[in-house]
Amino acid sequence: MVKREAAMEQYWHWFCAQLFSDPGLERRLLDRFGTPETIFKVKEEELLKSFPGNQGRLSALCAGRKKWDFSRETERLARLDIQFVSICHPDYPARLKRIGDAPCGLFYRGLLPSDALPSVAVVGARSCSAYGRNVCLWFAEELAARNVQIISGMARGIDGISHRGALAAGGRTFGILAGGVDRCYPEENRDIYMELEKKGGLLSESPPGIRPFTYLFPLRNRILSGLADAVLIIEAKEKSGTLITADYALEQGREVYAVPGPLGEPLSAGCHNLIRQGAGLAVSPERLLEDLMILPGFNMKNMQKNKITLERSENLVYSCLRLQAQNLGEICQKTELSPEEALSVLAKLQLKGYAREVSKNYYAAVRPQGQT
Repeated sequence: MVKREAAMEQYWHWFCAQLFSDPGLERRLLDRFGTPETIFKVKEEELLKSFPGNQGRLSALCAGRKKWDFSRETERLARLDIQFVSICHPDYPARLKRIGDAPCGLFYRGLLPSDALPSVAVVGARSCSAYGRNVCLWFAEELAARNVQIISGMARGIDGISHRGALAAGGRTFGILAGGVDRCYPEENRDIYMELEKKGGLLSESPPGIRPFTYLFPLRNRILSGLADAVLIIEAKEKSGTLITADYALEQGREVYAVPGPLGEPLSAGCHNLIRQGAGLAVSPERLLEDLMILPGFNMKNMQKNKITLERSENLVYSCLRLQAQNLGEICQKTELSPEEALSVLAKLQLKGYAREVSKNYYAAVRPQGQT
């Protein structure tokens, strides 16, 4: 069984190394043929016939598989100290797996983000102000000190600063790269790159050797938000590329928070627009932790222990609640329960001290005792 799983991972490695820049084609091929192994073995004529609009790409794929040496490529990863995990492997990050366009595989150095710990993606302006720098350090250090994993893109400005803040607090932080994880970009952040290998991780959808081409960054951004429970935006111009990550986060059902900035400053415009459109207002790390239900003194063991006491339906509803009240319709939409079912579960949660009715059909989460 172990040998079979290892063999399947090798086919996934081949598949992802060839098609990393075209997730849509990856999905269509898998929908048609089922597994990378089948795709590797299917006749070229059948492959081309199945997708007449992708003749060039698929011809190159077929030519490449003739040259692919599984042992050599596995040894190459080992030599570069790079690991690979497919979407079918149990180690693949659970948060990321749940998004609609999750990458079929990840190449990484160091660790993968833990599913047992909360995580926040921090992104923002490359040319940040002194205000942005100070705010970013404040949030990153405080969140990391509370066992919140910091996810960012290792770029200049806010990204790099968030990694530095998390490292300074002794926390876990992960850099999501557009190019291969064997390529440090930008070079000025090499010290962060080296630290992330030891005290967190470097992850990419791109195989080793791939340069960080411009078109890969938007693809990278969906992974950034997909690995996080929430996305925090610190400084962004009105048409900043940072807002792509915010868009992905909203599509993925993630919470989006923005730090307000000085009025009239171009670097504040993007965040102020997000807040006007309904993003959470991030005024302090403590408030953000409260909104995410990660309070000072947060203890993961206590949280897991308390959650075990809930029935499956109660856990489902409780996971959708926030400290800010939500109406019954929103809860039903998130849980796909009928109003009658949701009300029944909410009544049980209130009796157990996990929820409260703020006003007619508006419910908020309550932190159980032991999670203060």
